[in-house]
Amino acid sequence: MFRRAIVVLMLSVLVACSSAPTAPPPAAAPVAAAPPAAPAKNDYGKPETWLCRPGRQAACATDQASTVVAADGKLKRETWKANPNPPIDCFYVYPTVSRDPTPNSDMQPGEEELSVVRSQFARFGSQCRPFAPLYRQVTLAGLRAMMGGGAAANWKLGFDDVVDAWNYYLEHDNNGRGVVLIGHSQGSLALTNLISKEIEGKPVQAKIISAILLGTNIMVPKGKDVGGTFKSMPLCKSATQTGCVITYVSFRDNSPPPPNSIFGLAKGDTVVGCTNPSTLAGGKGELNSYLAAKRSVMGKQEDYAWVTPAKAIDTPFVRVPGLLTGKCVNGDKSSYLAVTVKANPKDPRTDDIPGDLIVGGNVMREWGLHLIDVNLGMGNLLDIVGKQSKAYLAPKKSSKAGKV
Repeated sequence: MFRRAIVVLMLSVLVACSSAPTAPPPAAAPVAAAPPAAPAKNDYGKPETWLCRPGRQAACATDQASTVVAADGKLKRETWKANPNPPIDCFYVYPTVSRDPTPNSDMQPGEEELSVVRSQFARFGSQCRPFAPLYRQVTLAGLRAMMGGGAAANWKLGFDDVVDAWNYYLEHDNNGRGVVLIGHSQGSLALTNLISKEIEGKPVQAKIISAILLGTNIMVPKGKDVGGTFKSMPLCKSATQTGCVITYVSFRDNSPPPPNSIFGLAKGDTVVGCTNPSTLAGGKGELNSYLAAKRSVMGKQEDYAWVTPAKAIDTPFVRVPGLLTGKCVNGDKSSYLAVTVKANPKDPRTDDIPGDLIVGGNVMREWGLHLIDVNLGMGNLLDIVGKQSKAYLAPKKSSKAGKV
């Protein structure tokens, strides 16, 4: 049931609000059913409606230290700190994580919301001011209820929250600054909706440095970089290109998207866009990944043997330089970021990484490496955002006619 419910999430882009059917009124006194009250809008002027923003950084001001696990098994600790005066902003929408029992989440962050911000977004504080609104997303319970025949969750509610948070940010916080949009899974769906309805073709589009939309299917016509999901925002082809989209769905190179895959499959004359964060121009490159030091097993955190014999790691993240490479595979039926683990059984370092969705002991191949999409390219994405920021802020050269 859980697996089927998640499939619904991944394939849904926007589901209109629905109301429960009403019983027939008495024949003698017919009355019209009262429409359901519209949910109240969030007030994003209240600090508690944000996970991260200037002056409220609890979710982003977290330990981002990492341990570098070298090929020879040696460990080296790396510290991290946010940029106290970054020149640009980042606006992040988190994926499906809420464990609230209701169809849509409330506006009280649980450990799951805080944890995903620590994992996917806080590190961007080295490049930009972080903004991460809470929103009433469709919960895991809401998905299960939908699959069981219950009332549909309100997708529009969460999407509208993101629009309201964005508009508040523009009015009160932006002050003419460039901004990078960052999302994953349901968060990418919400940002896709935001771009399509509130940004493309409007003056605010000039503020968009880039949109990093991971773990979702951004469609483009075959052989082109724009014209499918978005009308005017192309796929990024270099780290100095701005106003463009970075997107990918990740799979192991030896386990491509199967026919029932949730991600990466072509549709008609369109294919799923893929931009390799390790080399936007194309080809294969090294992934600078920041992976969780512990692996998640049935919701519990367990130690993972990054070297043999195992050594204690006391940082929340690890880096494994030289172990992972990525390459966009663009075929007639699917497009995805193929991740290769360069295993060497002679080295003490691990020959594999955790990241698959496993249910009942079985790997869900249709998910690929969705759970670690962001972490796989984190270091590369940070480098790209830094370069895009410089390109965006560079003085614009004006063309002048030559002297006669």
